[in-house]
Amino acid sequence: MKLAKLISTNSSIYILLSIAMVSWAIAWTNAKIVGEYLSFYNLIFLRFLLGFISLLPFLIYYYKNLPDFKKYKYIIIPSILFFIYNIAFFKGTYFGQAGRGAILVTTLNPLFTLLIMSFLRKKILSKEIFGIILGLFGGLMIMDVFKSGFNSILDIKNIYFVICAITWGIITVFIDTAQKKINSYVFIGLCYFFTMIISFFYTDFNTVELSKLDIRFYFNFFLVSIGAMSFGTSVYMYSTSIIGPVKASVFIFSVPFLAMGTSFIFLDEAFTINTIIGGLISLLAIYIVNK
Repeated sequence: MKLAKLISTNSSIYILLSIAMVSWAIAWTNAKIVGEYLSFYNLIFLRFLLGFISLLPFLIYYYKNLPDFKKYKYIIIPSILFFIYNIAFFKGTYFGQAGRGAILVTTLNPLFTLLIMSFLRKKILSKEIFGIILGLFGGLMIMDVFKSGFNSILDIKNIYFVICAITWGIITVFIDTAQKKINSYVFIGLCYFFTMIISFFYTDFNTVELSKLDIRFYFNFFLVSIGAMSFGTSVYMYSTSIIGPVKASVFIFSVPFLAMGTSFIFLDEAFTINTIIGGLISLLAIYIVNK
């Protein structure tokens, strides 16, 4: 397919990953807004329903590449992790600040990925370690930790964001292994399908009245589902199998700066000089790891 040819080179992957990170950054604001309308579990089911439908053409095209029964363990486990991540994602943005949450998750995630990779005895380059540390420093600057301390990060409301960071770090490493055994398009589509099935049992359809939802909901839900997940997450998952989990996860360092800007515009959350400086440092970390 044309998409497979498009992302066959690293330069194309880096461009698509950059666009995917923009969709992820906006998603934090989108999630906080849609959380005002429906329950967390209802949102998860509808999100993955749309995600699965959008990728159904790929599953049909690659139906001959469907895995045998033994390989479904590589799909079920990340699907469960996707479900856990999304619960924490929607709860975190509802109870906490979307911009701050994006920073906490996206600066901790590459660190957890690196630690997991080290635990699995994968080879980690010194420049990757330096880039991760530099990106983490940039994230801490954005949160103004060096002035206000760590208390704000450790607030109970932010525990959901910590869960997001840990689960996504595990997912990043897991999908790198899984896609060596299963076709990437099939893997992504089936992950969305099984996450949808898992969330189905927690969904209360009696509280979902789509006719009463306004354009504000539909616009933001489209971005958080089709934009951030169907496009953004799918590109991230595919790219992980090409450039590796460490390099792919470092792109997430660009999300805090973008997310803070979005939350400032639409949610009136604080946007300071620390955000600008920390964001530039995080972008430098991406360059160092990938040069």
